[in-house]
Amino acid sequence: MQALHAYLRLRRQLLLRQLREVGWLRLAVLLPLLGLAVGRALVAAATNSQARWAVPVVVVLLLASAHRQRADLKFLAISAPAFRRWLAVEYLLWALPVAVVLALFRDWGAAVLTLLLAPWAAALPPVREARGTRTKSRSLFRSEAFEWVSGLRVVGWVWLPLLAGAVWQHDAPLAPVVALAVWLLVLLGCYGVPEPLTMLVLAARSARQFLRRRLLLGLGLGLLTAAPFLGLLAAGPAGVGGAAAVGVFWLALLGLIILAKYAFYPNATQLRIIQALVVSVALLLPGNPVYPVLLLVAVGGLIWQSQRRLRTVLGEAGAPHSLAPSPMERGK
Repeated sequence: MQALHAYLRLRRQLLLRQLREVGWLRLAVLLPLLGLAVGRALVAAATNSQARWAVPVVVVLLLASAHRQRADLKFLAISAPAFRRWLAVEYLLWALPVAVVLALFRDWGAAVLTLLLAPWAAALPPVREARGTRTKSRSLFRSEAFEWVSGLRVVGWVWLPLLAGAVWQHDAPLAPVVALAVWLLVLLGCYGVPEPLTMLVLAARSARQFLRRRLLLGLGLGLLTAAPFLGLLAAGPAGVGGAAAVGVFWLALLGLIILAKYAFYPNATQLRIIQALVVSVALLLPGNPVYPVLLLVAVGGLIWQSQRRLRTVLGEAGAPHSLAPSPMERGK
């Protein structure tokens, strides 16, 4: 028990240090929006007799994705044989607020299921162990799309249950939309890991050319995987026009996620925070009169910042090969 307390204190200190790296200015903008977006999604799910059962599944998928990408799993395995029990308690604490919200709406079954499933994420192996075998399966995607090759080898199986659920609930017009939202969260995890600098330098001739190629590749594959869900949406009450609008909006969000990755490369914490902010604003503010303005500012700002950051990395226009974040990028 004493070792568990020490581990949880260490994790809390690490979280606080990462938040300080993000900067208080960004946190002041991000945390309220992120809290409102997550709260809004939870309330909407808790008040729906079918969507409430998707909450435990989404929670365990997010925990599993984060767990498998942890860099300290090998160290913990060597230094503490009981580390998986520690991780199970940590993931249970992360899932506890979600279960409390479900319980407030008297969704007792979904709340209990959330608490039962969350600790099982600790039993999964890390991503590197899954990749390191000679029998790993070949990917359907080009090696250049490494986010799709490596990320979807781990979580790509989620696509089939999402499609099956959307087909099963085809009478409900929101089923394909919810499935697309969950699929976007899966891709968010895939694009939350910055590639090594050598991969970026070898693949890029210029910042603009590299960014354009990444966007075309990511959006093309995104459209390919989203097409079945959009087809189900077009066949329902939304029609072709509604499906087209949802598809454009979904692809725009995926594009912003890709831009955010390179706007703060290679700082994984900062780029994930900005990606979460983009998704939070998108889920929170549709219909709000300031939404178009925020979207334009986000698009313009991320395009400018991503090109600027890549030029710094690639050493264009006399920029140094320094990866240290500028004062503006630290958000302090």
